[in-house]
This record gives sequence, C-alpha cells and structure tokens, in this order.
Amino acid sequence: MMTADTPAPAAESAPVASAPSPAPVVADAVVADAAPNKSSTKQPPSWTRKVSRVFRTPSVNAPTLPYECGGAREYNIYLLYAAIALIPYVIKRVLGLSLGTYIVLTAVMAPFIGALSLMGHSWIVSTPTEQICALPNEPIESYITILDKELKAKYHGSNKIPMEVFFEAYFNGDIDLTGDALKIFEMRYDWAFFPITVNVAKFFFLQWIPELLWHSKKQDETQVRDHYDRGDDFYAAFLGDRMVYTAGLVGDASRRETLEELQDNKMRDVCERMQMQPGDRHLDIGCGWGTLAAFAARNYGTESVGVTLGRNQTAFGNARAEAWGVGDAARILCMDYRDIPRRPRYKRITCLEMAEHVGVRKFQEFLLQVRDMLEDDGLFYLQIAGLRGAWQYEDFSWGLFMAKYIFPGADASCPLNWVIAQLEATGFEVRTSETVGVHYSATLARWYENWMGNKDKILASYGKRWFRVWEIFLAWSVIISRQGSATCYQIVAHKNRNAFDRTALM
Repeated sequence: MMTADTPAPAAESAPVASAPSPAPVVADAVVADAAPNKSSTKQPPSWTRKVSRVFRTPSVNAPTLPYECGGAREYNIYLLYAAIALIPYVIKRVLGLSLGTYIVLTAVMAPFIGALSLMGHSWIVSTPTEQICALPNEPIESYITILDKELKAKYHGSNKIPMEVFFEAYFNGDIDLTGDALKIFEMRYDWAFFPITVNVAKFFFLQWIPELLWHSKKQDETQVRDHYDRGDDFYAAFLGDRMVYTAGLVGDASRRETLEELQDNKMRDVCERMQMQPGDRHLDIGCGWGTLAAFAARNYGTESVGVTLGRNQTAFGNARAEAWGVGDAARILCMDYRDIPRRPRYKRITCLEMAEHVGVRKFQEFLLQVRDMLEDDGLFYLQIAGLRGAWQYEDFSWGLFMAKYIFPGADASCPLNWVIAQLEATGFEVRTSETVGVHYSATLARWYENWMGNKDKILASYGKRWFRVWEIFLAWSVIISRQGSATCYQIVAHKNRNAFDRTALM
C-alpha cells in the first residue's frame, strides 16, 4: 500500500510512446510444466509433433498450450434464424393464432431460442481443426485432485470437467490443484471444456439480464461498495504500491518491467495523449484509489478531480494526494457519476475501465453526460475492457464467471465496433484507438505473482474461498487477455464539431 514515505513517480521521466513494441523473441513452446505433478518433463510425441514456434518476451508470459476452442465459426447463425422463425410459426399453426400474435410470440421467444441453441451447441461443438499444437492427453488427475466422491465418479482419467463445475467446486473446497494455478490453467484444454451449464444459464437469465436492464444508482452503489470496500489490504495484496486496478503498459518488451513501471508507463501515456498542461481542469470518472488524479496533478500541474463510489478509495486517494504534496490540486469525491456537477466544464476527462459498469442500457446517456461536461476544445480518454466479436465458448465461460464473482454489473464490456459506434452516435469523433490486451496480460501476471506471494496474509484475513476466487480470476485472466478473448481499448476522442481545431492534435 502507498504510504506517505513512498516516493511518487518523477516528473522528469520520459513519456511512454504508443508505438508498437520491439519485435518479440520467439522460441519453441516449453512443455516442462505441462503436467505439474510429474517428476519427468518428457512429453509424448503427440504433444510435440504439431507444436509451432510461439510468441515469447520476458515481459509477457508465453503460452504453453495455445489451443483453439469452438465458437462463432462453428455456430450456424442461419439455423438459429430458421429456428426463431419456425418454432413460433408451428405454435401459431397448432393453436390457430393471428399474424400479429405470431410476431409478438416470435419477439418474446427469440432470446430463449437463441440461449437454448447456444447452450446445446456448446456441449456438442467440435474442436477446430486449425491447431498449432496437440493436447498431451494426460489424465485429469495430473492437474486437479477431486475430493468430492460424486464429482470424482463423473470426472476421472480422460473425462474432462466443465469449467463452471470445476471453479464452483474449487471455491467450495471440493477440488484441489496439483500445482501452480497459472501453469495448470495454461493446460486447461487438456482437463476441462467450456459448455454453457444449467447454472450458467440460470445466472444469465436470473441475475445478469436483470442487472443489465436495471442499473439503478442503488444497485451500482451496492455492487461497488460490496466489491471495493472489502479492504484496502485485500487489493494492495496484488495491486502493489500504486493501487491502480487497470491495465498497465509495457514500455520495454526486451525485459521484464516491474508492476510499478507498467503502471507509471500507463499514467504517463494517458497524460501525454491527453496533452495535459498546468492548470487544466481534469476529471477522472471512476478513479479508484485516485492514483491517476494525483499523478497528473503532481507531474503535469493539473487541477484534478477523481470520482468514485468507494468510501475506502476516497479516503485513500485524498490521503495519497496529501502525501504527494498535491492535496490542493487533486481531490477525490465519493459520489455516483450521475451526480457529478456539470459546470464548470473540464478540459480533460478520463475514464479508465469504469464505463463497463455503466451498462449497455445507460451507455449513451453516460457519453452524452461526458460530452456535456467537456469543453468544446477538450479531450476525452476512454479505456475500456471488451470482448472479441469472433467469440469462443471459453470467452462466455470466463465472461460470466467475471460477472458473477469479480465485476458484477460490468455488462458494457463489448467489442470495439460497438464502443466506437456509441461514441460517434453521441457526437464524438474518435482520434485514436489502440488494443492493449497483451499489456493487460503483463499487468495481470504481476498481480498474480503478488497475490500468490501474499497467500498466507490473505488466508489469515479473508479465508480460503476469497483467496481461491482471486487466484482463478488472476491466473485465467493472464491467459484470456493474452489470447484476445477479452482485451482492453484505449480511445482518445473529442467533440465532433466543425470548429474543433484538429491541427492541435497533429
């Protein structure tokens, strides 16, 4: 945790460029950790025969088993359209319903037909043939130890376990891992698969969809405070001194930078992209523990205001600003984003990985509010997590796990084209957009290392279940963000006005 004695980043540090990183070193896939409980690192020929050379850099954990999962490419959307049209039509004919009733029935049944078709397809989908590696085909016992007798009777030897069944049982103490979670998850396709289970479907219909449709102030406040007011020590156990809960940036791919370097890289990059100058009124929406607001005030002379619903975050952020000597220039306010005073306007507005929590239904309303609070010549920086459009079933499994356990209410994690469309529809012009998922993977890997290094402290303060939930979240997300299942977008935008001086951004 940051204290008054922790030195703040130096203002003289050069800003991190957003140019592509140096070409990474490549190396043959390493298989030494494929079966964590084996004394020998030798693998069967079927494992090595199809392995190709894979990405490798000291800053990002290289994949051990870059296997492809079935998903959008195998799913026949035209059969879905036919089912949505024909099933209500059959009901219409049998019951003698009118055309108008048929149209209403089709609209009502369409989401359920779609969900059921996805659910069924996820259990029978074939594995894509374009693989660069083969599975080791180790028994499931090489990776996990099933303690529950009923589960053990179902899943043993070559019988893979549904991922949702695994993590629920793991959190409940009915399954143990045979080794390091990250290494075992790198090999997850050898012991697990990713169907949409009944429990997943129930969560989707009974909790995820109602939350998506509602997003009241009370709902958002409850979710944020239940999550972020758990305890600063909980988050410091993986976020480290900077207490920044968003993706950092790799500045030098040839070496393994520290977590603090990654986060300092990112904050400098944000400030430089936003062309922050002394005296600029800066608003950071969803500021977390207030690090960016204090950083901008200290290093760029801004008048920064951060807004969060977390009480602990507010107290921490204001204390940090005082410790960094910018208590008068950086203030953290505890309020809902909808209650932010709109006047006077702000020269620079940033929002890093908070807009997901605004929700799909409220997203345009949120962007219109940002536009109203922004000066006509101001800049808006949006960093938002998103999912790929060409989805795989693992993406669904991870996304709904995150919605249930890690970020409830963050339903606006969408593909980039959706985000850009929302910005343009609300009167913004997108200046730049970059995808930084691989940088997020590097950040998550440091968080995972910190979390595992603080295991004893977390177990003593919060218990085994909380430790295991975050262990799986961090380990799995290192991989998910590296392989593109989920990623992060950095977008700089401004008002799309004829009078806007676009030459100032050249």
